[in-house]
Amino acid sequence: MKYNRVQFPLQILLFFALVFSNVIVAQKSLKQETLFDECEALIYSKPNDALKIGFHILKTSTSNSDRAKINLLIAKVYRFKGDHSNSLNYLFEASKNKTDLPPALAIDIAFNKAAILRKLYIDDQSNKYIKEAEEKISELKDKKEYSYAKGLITLERSLMYLDRQNYKAAFKLIEQDSVEKKYPELNLWFALTKGRIYCGLGDFENAQLYLDKGIELINKSVPRNTFAEIYTLSGLATVYFHKKEHDKAIAALLKALKSAKMFGNLYLIETINNQLIVNYIAINDRGNYKLSNTAFLAASKKVEDIEQESINTAYNLISKGYEKDYDIKKQHYATRLYILLSILVLGVFFTVFFWFKFQSKKKRLREIINYLEITRNNLISRFTEKKDTGKKIAIPQETEQVLLNKLKRFESSKRYTNNDMSLAVLAGQFETNTKYLSEVINKHYNVNFNTYINKLRIGFIVEKLKSDSNFMNYKISYLAETCGFSSHSSFATVFKSITGIAPITFIELLKDEKEAIHSN
Repeated sequence: MKYNRVQFPLQILLFFALVFSNVIVAQKSLKQETLFDECEALIYSKPNDALKIGFHILKTSTSNSDRAKINLLIAKVYRFKGDHSNSLNYLFEASKNKTDLPPALAIDIAFNKAAILRKLYIDDQSNKYIKEAEEKISELKDKKEYSYAKGLITLERSLMYLDRQNYKAAFKLIEQDSVEKKYPELNLWFALTKGRIYCGLGDFENAQLYLDKGIELINKSVPRNTFAEIYTLSGLATVYFHKKEHDKAIAALLKALKSAKMFGNLYLIETINNQLIVNYIAINDRGNYKLSNTAFLAASKKVEDIEQESINTAYNLISKGYEKDYDIKKQHYATRLYILLSILVLGVFFTVFFWFKFQSKKKRLREIINYLEITRNNLISRFTEKKDTGKKIAIPQETEQVLLNKLKRFESSKRYTNNDMSLAVLAGQFETNTKYLSEVINKHYNVNFNTYINKLRIGFIVEKLKSDSNFMNYKISYLAETCGFSSHSSFATVFKSITGIAPITFIELLKDEKEAIHSN
Protein backbone atom coordinates (compact mmCIF):
# COMPACT_ATOMS: atom_id res chain seq x y z
CA MET A 1 0.00 0.00 0.00
CA LYS A 2 2.79 2.38 0.88
CA TYR A 3 4.40 1.67 -2.50
CA ASN A 4 1.17 2.46 -4.37
CA ARG A 5 0.68 5.72 -2.49
CA VAL A 6 4.17 6.88 -3.47
CA GLN A 7 3.81 5.73 -7.09
CA PHE A 8 0.52 7.52 -7.74
CA PRO A 9 1.77 11.12 -7.10
CA LEU A 10 4.90 10.31 -9.13
CA GLN A 11 2.82 9.26 -12.13
CA ILE A 12 0.84 12.50 -11.89
CA LEU A 13 4.06 14.55 -11.84
CA LEU A 14 5.41 12.71 -14.88
CA PHE A 15 2.12 13.26 -16.73
CA PHE A 16 2.14 17.02 -16.10
CA ALA A 17 5.83 17.24 -17.01
CA LEU A 18 5.10 15.55 -20.34
CA VAL A 19 2.16 17.86 -21.04
CA PHE A 20 4.25 20.90 -20.13
CA SER A 21 7.11 19.86 -22.42
CA ASN A 22 4.68 19.28 -25.30
CA VAL A 23 3.20 22.75 -24.77
CA ILE A 24 6.68 24.31 -24.90
CA VAL A 25 7.51 22.42 -28.12
CA ALA A 26 4.19 23.50 -29.67
CA GLN A 27 4.77 27.13 -28.71
CA LYS A 28 8.28 27.04 -30.16
CA SER A 29 6.98 25.52 -33.39
CA LEU A 30 4.22 28.16 -33.62
CA LYS A 31 6.75 30.95 -33.06
CA GLN A 32 8.96 29.59 -35.85
CA GLU A 33 6.02 29.37 -38.23
CA THR A 34 5.10 32.98 -37.42
CA LEU A 35 8.67 34.16 -38.03
CA PHE A 36 8.82 32.16 -41.27
CA ASP A 37 5.61 33.80 -42.55
CA GLU A 38 6.98 37.22 -41.57
CA CYS A 39 10.24 36.52 -43.40
CA GLU A 40 8.39 35.32 -46.50
CA ALA A 41 6.28 38.48 -46.52
CA LEU A 42 9.37 40.73 -46.49
CA ILE A 43 11.48 39.19 -49.29
CA TYR A 44 9.92 41.38 -52.01
CA SER A 45 9.96 44.63 -50.05
CA LYS A 46 12.59 44.57 -47.28
CA PRO A 47 15.18 41.96 -48.27
CA ASN A 48 17.73 42.86 -45.59
CA ASP A 49 15.15 42.46 -42.81
CA ALA A 50 14.05 39.16 -44.35
CA LEU A 51 17.65 37.93 -44.27
CA LYS A 52 18.03 38.77 -40.57
CA ILE A 53 14.88 36.83 -39.69
CA GLY A 54 15.87 33.96 -41.96
CA PHE A 55 19.29 33.56 -40.36
CA HIS A 56 17.68 33.61 -36.90
CA ILE A 57 15.21 30.86 -37.81
CA LEU A 58 17.96 28.80 -39.44
CA LYS A 59 19.92 28.71 -36.16
CA THR A 60 16.97 27.25 -34.25
CA SER A 61 15.58 24.88 -36.91
CA THR A 62 16.28 21.19 -36.41
CA SER A 63 14.30 19.14 -38.95
CA ASN A 64 15.64 18.69 -42.50
CA SER A 65 12.36 19.88 -44.02
CA ASP A 66 12.29 23.10 -41.95
CA ARG A 67 15.94 23.85 -42.72
CA ALA A 68 15.32 23.25 -46.43
CA LYS A 69 12.38 25.69 -46.37
CA ILE A 70 14.36 28.46 -44.69
CA ASN A 71 17.43 27.86 -46.88
CA LEU A 72 15.16 28.26 -49.91
CA LEU A 73 13.74 31.47 -48.47
CA ILE A 74 17.23 32.91 -47.86
CA ALA A 75 18.23 31.85 -51.40
CA LYS A 76 15.27 33.77 -52.83
CA VAL A 77 16.30 36.93 -50.96
CA TYR A 78 19.83 36.69 -52.35
CA ARG A 79 18.42 36.05 -55.82
CA PHE A 80 16.34 39.23 -55.68
CA LYS A 81 19.42 41.11 -54.44
CA GLY A 82 21.28 39.88 -57.54
CA ASP A 83 23.73 37.83 -55.43
CA HIS A 84 23.54 34.67 -57.50
CA SER A 85 26.57 33.05 -55.88
CA ASN A 86 25.10 33.11 -52.35
CA SER A 87 21.67 32.21 -53.68
CA LEU A 88 23.02 29.07 -55.36
CA ASN A 89 24.89 28.07 -52.21
CA TYR A 90 21.68 28.17 -50.15
CA LEU A 91 19.64 26.47 -52.89
CA PHE A 92 22.04 23.56 -53.05
CA GLU A 93 22.07 23.41 -49.25
CA ALA A 94 18.25 23.27 -49.33
CA SER A 95 18.32 20.33 -51.75
CA LYS A 96 21.07 18.47 -49.86
CA ASN A 97 18.60 15.76 -48.76
CA LYS A 98 16.33 16.03 -51.79
CA THR A 99 14.96 12.50 -51.47
CA ASP A 100 13.31 13.53 -48.17
CA LEU A 101 11.82 16.79 -49.46
CA PRO A 102 8.07 17.29 -50.09
CA PRO A 103 7.42 17.49 -53.86
CA ALA A 104 6.18 21.13 -53.74
CA LEU A 105 9.35 22.25 -51.94
CA ALA A 106 11.59 20.28 -54.33
CA ILE A 107 9.85 21.92 -57.31
CA ASP A 108 10.30 25.42 -55.85
CA ILE A 109 14.02 24.78 -55.29
CA ALA A 110 14.49 23.44 -58.84
CA PHE A 111 12.57 26.44 -60.25
CA ASN A 112 14.86 28.93 -58.48
CA LYS A 113 17.99 27.06 -59.60
CA ALA A 114 16.74 27.17 -63.20
CA ALA A 115 15.99 30.92 -62.94
CA ILE A 116 19.51 31.78 -61.74
CA LEU A 117 21.28 29.54 -64.27
CA ARG A 118 19.16 31.14 -67.00
CA LYS A 119 20.46 34.55 -65.91
CA LEU A 120 24.03 33.18 -66.06
CA TYR A 121 23.42 31.72 -69.58
CA ILE A 122 24.03 28.14 -68.38
CA ASP A 123 21.00 27.07 -70.40
CA ASP A 124 21.50 23.30 -70.55
CA GLN A 125 21.68 22.98 -66.79
CA SER A 126 18.78 25.41 -66.35
CA ASN A 127 16.60 23.26 -68.61
CA LYS A 128 17.67 20.19 -66.66
CA TYR A 129 16.27 21.66 -63.43
CA ILE A 130 13.02 22.61 -65.16
CA LYS A 131 12.66 19.00 -66.34
CA GLU A 132 13.42 17.86 -62.80
CA ALA A 133 10.58 20.07 -61.56
CA GLU A 134 8.24 18.71 -64.25
CA GLU A 135 8.97 15.14 -63.18
CA LYS A 136 8.10 16.03 -59.59
CA ILE A 137 4.70 17.47 -60.54
CA SER A 138 3.19 14.02 -60.90
CA GLU A 139 3.85 13.43 -57.19
CA LEU A 140 1.63 16.36 -56.15
CA LYS A 141 -1.74 15.24 -54.83
CA ASP A 142 -3.18 18.66 -54.03
CA LYS A 143 -4.82 20.25 -57.10
CA LYS A 144 -3.86 23.79 -56.07
CA GLU A 145 -0.20 22.85 -55.63
CA TYR A 146 -0.30 21.02 -58.98
CA SER A 147 -1.78 24.02 -60.80
CA TYR A 148 0.63 26.47 -59.13
CA ALA A 149 3.67 24.33 -59.99
CA LYS A 150 2.60 24.09 -63.65
CA GLY A 151 2.27 27.87 -63.70
CA LEU A 152 5.79 28.30 -62.31
CA ILE A 153 7.26 26.05 -64.98
CA THR A 154 5.36 27.81 -67.79
CA LEU A 155 6.60 31.15 -66.46
CA GLU A 156 10.24 30.02 -66.32
CA ARG A 157 10.16 28.52 -69.83
CA SER A 158 8.60 31.75 -71.15
CA LEU A 159 11.30 33.81 -69.42
CA MET A 160 13.99 31.66 -71.04
CA TYR A 161 12.56 32.43 -74.50
CA LEU A 162 12.14 36.08 -73.53
CA ASP A 163 15.73 36.50 -72.31
CA ARG A 164 17.01 34.86 -75.50
CA GLN A 165 14.83 37.29 -77.51
CA ASN A 166 12.64 34.53 -78.97
CA TYR A 167 9.53 36.66 -78.38
CA LYS A 168 7.14 34.67 -80.57
CA ALA A 169 7.91 31.40 -78.77
CA ALA A 170 7.58 33.14 -75.40
CA PHE A 171 4.22 34.61 -76.38
CA LYS A 172 2.87 31.33 -77.73
CA LEU A 173 3.84 29.46 -74.56
CA ILE A 174 2.50 31.93 -72.01
CA GLU A 175 -0.76 32.51 -73.89
CA GLN A 176 -1.62 28.80 -73.64
CA ASP A 177 -1.60 28.87 -69.82
CA SER A 178 -4.40 30.57 -67.89
CA VAL A 179 -3.37 29.30 -64.44
CA GLU A 180 -2.07 32.70 -63.42
CA LYS A 181 -5.62 33.99 -62.82
CA LYS A 182 -5.99 31.75 -59.77
CA TYR A 183 -2.97 33.02 -57.85
CA PRO A 184 -2.13 36.71 -57.11
CA GLU A 185 1.66 36.27 -57.27
CA LEU A 186 1.60 34.26 -60.51
CA ASN A 187 -0.99 36.63 -61.92
CA LEU A 188 1.41 39.52 -61.30
CA TRP A 189 4.46 37.84 -62.85
CA PHE A 190 2.46 36.57 -65.84
CA ALA A 191 1.26 40.14 -66.47
CA LEU A 192 4.80 41.56 -66.24
CA THR A 193 6.20 38.84 -68.49
CA LYS A 194 3.49 39.42 -71.10
CA GLY A 195 4.22 43.16 -70.97
CA ARG A 196 7.91 42.54 -71.59
CA ILE A 197 7.12 40.10 -74.42
CA TYR A 198 4.89 42.66 -76.13
CA CYS A 199 7.73 45.20 -75.81
CA GLY A 200 10.00 42.75 -77.62
CA LEU A 201 7.38 42.28 -80.33
CA GLY A 202 7.07 46.05 -80.73
CA ASP A 203 3.42 46.08 -79.63
CA PHE A 204 3.74 48.89 -77.11
CA GLU A 205 0.00 49.42 -76.63
CA ASN A 206 -0.54 45.88 -75.35
CA ALA A 207 2.75 46.09 -73.46
CA GLN A 208 1.51 49.11 -71.53
CA LEU A 209 -1.85 47.40 -70.94
CA TYR A 210 -0.21 44.45 -69.15
CA LEU A 211 2.38 46.55 -67.36
CA ASP A 212 -0.35 48.87 -66.05
CA LYS A 213 -2.16 45.75 -64.88
CA GLY A 214 1.03 44.82 -63.05
CA ILE A 215 1.11 48.20 -61.29
CA GLU A 216 -2.54 47.73 -60.30
CA LEU A 217 -1.76 44.32 -58.78
CA ILE A 218 1.33 45.68 -57.01
CA ASN A 219 -0.75 48.48 -55.46
CA LYS A 220 -3.08 45.81 -54.04
CA SER A 221 -0.28 43.62 -52.64
CA VAL A 222 0.41 43.76 -48.90
CA PRO A 223 3.24 44.19 -48.23
CA ARG A 224 4.09 45.94 -51.48
CA ASN A 225 6.02 43.84 -53.99
CA THR A 226 8.84 46.33 -54.59
CA PHE A 227 10.94 43.84 -56.55
CA ALA A 228 8.21 43.27 -59.13
CA GLU A 229 7.64 47.05 -59.23
CA ILE A 230 11.24 47.58 -60.40
CA TYR A 231 10.67 45.32 -63.42
CA THR A 232 7.31 46.94 -64.12
CA LEU A 233 8.69 50.49 -64.05
CA SER A 234 11.61 49.45 -66.26
CA GLY A 235 9.17 47.92 -68.76
CA LEU A 236 6.95 51.01 -68.72
CA ALA A 237 10.03 53.18 -69.29
CA THR A 238 10.70 51.18 -72.47
CA VAL A 239 7.14 51.86 -73.62
CA TYR A 240 7.40 55.58 -72.78
CA PHE A 241 10.73 55.83 -74.62
CA HIS A 242 9.24 54.45 -77.83
CA LYS A 243 6.29 56.81 -77.43
CA LYS A 244 8.81 59.68 -76.99
CA GLU A 245 7.40 60.40 -73.52
CA HIS A 246 10.89 60.77 -72.09
CA ASP A 247 9.92 62.67 -68.94
CA LYS A 248 7.61 59.82 -67.92
CA ALA A 249 10.31 57.28 -68.74
CA ILE A 250 12.92 59.09 -66.65
CA ALA A 251 10.54 59.48 -63.68
CA ALA A 252 9.73 55.74 -63.77
CA LEU A 253 13.40 54.80 -64.07
CA LEU A 254 14.51 57.03 -61.19
CA LYS A 255 11.88 55.43 -58.97
CA ALA A 256 12.99 51.96 -60.09
CA LEU A 257 16.66 52.87 -59.54
CA LYS A 258 15.98 53.92 -55.95
CA SER A 259 14.37 50.53 -55.22
CA ALA A 260 17.13 48.64 -57.08
CA LYS A 261 19.72 50.35 -54.87
CA MET A 262 17.71 49.36 -51.79
CA PHE A 263 17.93 45.74 -52.95
CA GLY A 264 21.59 46.24 -53.86
CA ASN A 265 20.92 44.48 -57.20
CA LEU A 266 23.78 45.52 -59.52
CA TYR A 267 22.18 43.82 -62.55
CA LEU A 268 19.10 46.02 -62.21
CA ILE A 269 21.18 49.13 -61.44
CA GLU A 270 23.20 48.55 -64.64
CA THR A 271 20.07 48.00 -66.77
CA ILE A 272 18.20 51.02 -65.40
CA ASN A 273 21.19 53.36 -65.81
CA ASN A 274 21.53 52.17 -69.40
CA GLN A 275 17.86 53.05 -69.99
CA LEU A 276 18.40 56.47 -68.37
CA ILE A 277 21.35 57.12 -70.70
CA VAL A 278 19.28 56.73 -73.88
CA ASN A 279 16.50 58.92 -72.49
CA TYR A 280 18.90 61.68 -71.43
CA ILE A 281 20.50 61.54 -74.90
CA ALA A 282 17.05 61.86 -76.47
CA ILE A 283 16.32 65.09 -74.54
CA ASN A 284 19.93 66.34 -74.80
CA ASP A 285 20.42 66.44 -71.02
CA ARG A 286 24.21 66.19 -70.97
CA GLY A 287 24.63 66.66 -67.23
CA ASN A 288 22.40 63.79 -66.22
CA TYR A 289 23.70 61.73 -69.14
CA LYS A 290 27.23 61.93 -67.73
CA LEU A 291 26.05 60.97 -64.25
CA SER A 292 24.09 57.97 -65.53
CA ASN A 293 26.90 56.92 -67.84
CA THR A 294 29.40 56.98 -64.98
CA ALA A 295 27.06 54.93 -62.81
CA PHE A 296 26.44 52.52 -65.70
CA LEU A 297 30.14 51.91 -66.33
CA ALA A 298 30.82 51.39 -62.61
CA ALA A 299 27.94 48.90 -62.32
CA SER A 300 29.01 47.08 -65.50
CA LYS A 301 32.50 46.47 -64.15
CA LYS A 302 31.11 45.07 -60.89
CA VAL A 303 28.56 42.94 -62.75
CA GLU A 304 31.35 41.34 -64.83
CA ASP A 305 33.17 40.36 -61.63
CA ILE A 306 30.17 38.97 -59.73
CA GLU A 307 28.89 37.18 -62.83
CA GLN A 308 32.19 35.34 -63.24
CA GLU A 309 32.16 34.46 -59.54
CA SER A 310 28.58 33.20 -59.86
CA ILE A 311 29.43 31.04 -62.88
CA ASN A 312 32.35 29.48 -61.01
CA THR A 313 30.10 28.84 -58.00
CA ALA A 314 27.46 27.26 -60.24
CA TYR A 315 29.87 24.83 -61.87
CA ASN A 316 31.49 23.95 -58.53
CA LEU A 317 28.12 23.23 -56.93
CA ILE A 318 26.87 21.27 -59.92
CA SER A 319 30.08 19.26 -59.90
CA LYS A 320 29.73 18.57 -56.17
CA GLY A 321 26.13 17.56 -56.73
CA TYR A 322 27.20 14.98 -59.27
CA GLU A 323 29.87 13.68 -56.92
CA LYS A 324 27.32 13.28 -54.13
CA ASP A 325 25.03 11.26 -56.40
CA TYR A 326 27.94 9.09 -57.32
CA ASP A 327 28.79 8.46 -53.65
CA ILE A 328 25.27 7.23 -52.92
CA LYS A 329 25.47 4.52 -55.61
CA LYS A 330 29.20 3.74 -55.56
CA GLN A 331 28.65 0.24 -54.03
CA HIS A 332 27.57 -1.04 -57.43
CA TYR A 333 30.10 -1.68 -60.17
CA ALA A 334 27.94 -0.11 -62.87
CA THR A 335 27.59 3.04 -60.79
CA ARG A 336 31.35 3.25 -60.22
CA LEU A 337 31.88 2.98 -63.96
CA TYR A 338 29.24 5.68 -64.49
CA ILE A 339 31.06 7.93 -62.02
CA LEU A 340 34.34 7.52 -63.87
CA LEU A 341 32.80 8.23 -67.25
CA SER A 342 30.80 11.17 -65.93
CA ILE A 343 33.84 12.78 -64.32
CA LEU A 344 35.70 12.33 -67.58
CA VAL A 345 32.84 13.88 -69.55
CA LEU A 346 32.61 16.71 -67.04
CA GLY A 347 36.34 17.37 -67.36
CA VAL A 348 36.09 17.39 -71.15
CA PHE A 349 33.04 19.63 -70.92
CA PHE A 350 34.84 22.21 -68.80
CA THR A 351 37.95 22.03 -70.97
CA VAL A 352 35.92 22.46 -74.16
CA PHE A 353 33.78 25.17 -72.57
CA PHE A 354 36.73 27.32 -71.54
CA TRP A 355 38.57 26.58 -74.79
CA PHE A 356 35.58 27.71 -76.84
CA LYS A 357 35.22 30.74 -74.58
CA PHE A 358 38.85 31.71 -75.17
CA GLN A 359 38.55 31.06 -78.89
CA SER A 360 35.40 33.15 -79.08
CA LYS A 361 37.25 36.02 -77.37
CA LYS A 362 40.07 35.73 -79.91
CA LYS A 363 37.56 35.59 -82.74
CA ARG A 364 35.69 38.58 -81.36
CA LEU A 365 38.93 40.56 -81.10
CA ARG A 366 39.91 39.75 -84.68
CA GLU A 367 36.44 40.72 -85.85
CA ILE A 368 36.64 44.04 -84.02
CA ILE A 369 40.12 44.82 -85.34
CA ASN A 370 39.12 43.84 -88.89
CA TYR A 371 35.95 45.87 -88.54
CA LEU A 372 37.86 48.94 -87.44
CA GLU A 373 40.40 48.53 -90.22
CA ILE A 374 37.64 48.18 -92.78
CA THR A 375 35.80 51.12 -91.26
CA ARG A 376 38.85 53.38 -91.51
CA ASN A 377 39.49 52.29 -95.08
CA ASN A 378 35.85 52.95 -95.90
CA LEU A 379 36.06 56.39 -94.34
CA ILE A 380 38.99 57.18 -96.60
CA SER A 381 37.79 55.59 -99.83
CA ARG A 382 34.03 55.29 -99.59
CA PHE A 383 33.44 58.17 -102.00
CA THR A 384 34.78 56.01 -104.85
CA GLU A 385 32.19 53.34 -104.09
CA LYS A 386 29.18 55.43 -103.10
CA LYS A 387 26.49 55.80 -105.71
CA ASP A 388 24.97 59.21 -106.26
CA THR A 389 21.60 59.23 -104.49
CA GLY A 390 20.82 62.92 -104.93
CA LYS A 391 22.05 66.09 -103.25
CA LYS A 392 20.47 68.14 -100.56
CA ILE A 393 22.79 71.09 -101.28
CA ALA A 394 24.06 71.94 -104.73
CA ILE A 395 27.89 72.00 -104.63
CA PRO A 396 30.02 72.68 -107.73
CA GLN A 397 31.70 69.46 -108.82
CA GLU A 398 35.14 71.03 -108.77
CA THR A 399 34.62 72.30 -105.21
CA GLU A 400 33.34 68.89 -104.12
CA GLN A 401 36.44 67.14 -105.51
CA VAL A 402 38.75 69.65 -103.84
CA LEU A 403 37.07 69.02 -100.49
CA LEU A 404 37.36 65.25 -100.90
CA ASN A 405 41.09 65.58 -101.64
CA LYS A 406 41.51 67.76 -98.56
CA LEU A 407 39.66 65.19 -96.45
CA LYS A 408 42.13 62.54 -97.64
CA ARG A 409 45.07 64.68 -96.58
CA PHE A 410 43.32 65.49 -93.30
CA GLU A 411 42.91 61.78 -92.50
CA SER A 412 46.63 61.20 -93.13
CA SER A 413 47.67 64.18 -91.01
CA LYS A 414 46.06 62.97 -87.75
CA ARG A 415 44.82 66.48 -87.03
CA TYR A 416 41.55 64.83 -86.00
CA THR A 417 43.22 63.96 -82.67
CA ASN A 418 43.05 67.63 -81.61
CA ASN A 419 40.26 67.84 -79.04
CA ASP A 420 39.19 71.27 -80.33
CA MET A 421 38.47 69.89 -83.80
CA SER A 422 34.96 70.79 -84.93
CA LEU A 423 33.03 71.18 -88.14
CA ALA A 424 33.57 74.95 -88.04
CA VAL A 425 37.32 74.63 -87.38
CA LEU A 426 37.84 72.10 -90.18
CA ALA A 427 35.74 74.15 -92.60
CA GLY A 428 37.94 77.16 -91.81
CA GLN A 429 41.08 75.13 -92.49
CA PHE A 430 39.60 73.91 -95.77
CA GLU A 431 38.62 77.50 -96.73
CA THR A 432 35.00 76.53 -97.24
CA ASN A 433 31.70 76.81 -95.37
CA THR A 434 30.31 74.28 -92.88
CA LYS A 435 27.31 73.40 -95.07
CA TYR A 436 29.48 72.33 -98.00
CA LEU A 437 31.83 70.31 -95.82
CA SER A 438 28.98 68.63 -93.90
CA GLU A 439 27.19 67.75 -97.14
CA VAL A 440 30.32 66.18 -98.68
CA ILE A 441 30.90 64.03 -95.57
CA ASN A 442 27.24 62.98 -95.42
CA LYS A 443 27.13 62.16 -99.09
CA HIS A 444 30.40 60.29 -99.53
CA TYR A 445 30.90 58.74 -96.10
CA ASN A 446 27.25 58.22 -95.19
CA VAL A 447 27.82 59.60 -91.66
CA ASN A 448 27.62 62.98 -89.95
CA PHE A 449 30.71 64.99 -89.01
CA ASN A 450 30.84 63.83 -85.36
CA THR A 451 30.67 60.15 -86.31
CA TYR A 452 33.29 60.73 -89.01
CA ILE A 453 35.74 62.26 -86.50
CA ASN A 454 34.94 59.68 -83.80
CA LYS A 455 35.63 56.75 -86.13
CA LEU A 456 38.96 58.26 -87.16
CA ARG A 457 39.90 58.78 -83.50
CA ILE A 458 38.90 55.28 -82.41
CA GLY A 459 40.68 53.80 -85.41
CA PHE A 460 43.79 55.81 -84.49
CA ILE A 461 43.88 54.63 -80.86
CA VAL A 462 43.21 51.01 -81.88
CA GLU A 463 46.21 51.17 -84.23
CA LYS A 464 48.30 52.61 -81.38
CA LEU A 465 47.22 49.81 -79.06
CA LYS A 466 48.06 47.22 -81.70
CA SER A 467 51.42 48.64 -82.73
CA ASP A 468 52.76 49.97 -79.41
CA SER A 469 52.36 47.60 -76.43
CA ASN A 470 53.09 50.48 -74.02
CA PHE A 471 49.69 51.94 -74.82
CA MET A 472 47.99 48.88 -73.28
CA ASN A 473 49.38 49.94 -69.89
CA TYR A 474 48.22 53.57 -70.06
CA LYS A 475 45.14 54.84 -68.23
CA ILE A 476 41.90 55.17 -70.20
CA SER A 477 41.92 58.93 -69.56
CA TYR A 478 45.33 59.17 -71.29
CA LEU A 479 44.11 57.14 -74.27
CA ALA A 480 41.06 59.40 -74.50
CA GLU A 481 43.21 62.54 -74.50
CA THR A 482 45.68 61.07 -77.01
CA CYS A 483 43.04 60.48 -79.67
CA GLY A 484 41.21 63.76 -79.11
CA PHE A 485 38.44 63.13 -76.60
CA SER A 486 37.91 65.65 -73.83
CA SER A 487 36.65 63.19 -71.22
CA HIS A 488 37.07 59.59 -70.11
CA SER A 489 33.34 58.86 -70.20
CA SER A 490 32.71 60.21 -73.71
CA PHE A 491 35.65 58.19 -75.02
CA ALA A 492 34.38 55.01 -73.33
CA THR A 493 30.86 55.53 -74.68
CA VAL A 494 32.01 56.21 -78.25
CA PHE A 495 34.50 53.36 -78.16
CA LYS A 496 31.82 50.88 -77.09
CA SER A 497 29.30 52.20 -79.63
CA ILE A 498 31.79 51.64 -82.47
CA THR A 499 33.49 48.40 -81.38
CA GLY A 500 30.70 46.83 -79.35
CA ILE A 501 32.85 46.46 -76.21
CA ALA A 502 34.33 48.73 -73.54
CA PRO A 503 37.95 49.92 -74.01
CA ILE A 504 39.10 48.05 -70.86
CA THR A 505 37.68 44.79 -72.24
CA PHE A 506 39.24 45.49 -75.65
CA ILE A 507 42.69 45.97 -74.08
CA GLU A 508 42.29 42.76 -72.05
CA LEU A 509 41.39 40.84 -75.20
CA LEU A 510 44.32 42.38 -77.07
CA LYS A 511 46.68 41.33 -74.27
CA ASP A 512 45.27 37.80 -74.41
CA GLU A 513 45.77 37.75 -78.17
CA LYS A 514 49.39 38.85 -77.90
CA GLU A 515 50.09 36.35 -75.09
CA ALA A 516 48.54 33.56 -77.17
CA ILE A 517 50.73 34.51 -80.16
CA HIS A 518 53.89 34.55 -78.02
CA SER A 519 53.04 31.21 -76.36
CA ASN A 520 52.57 29.60 -79.76
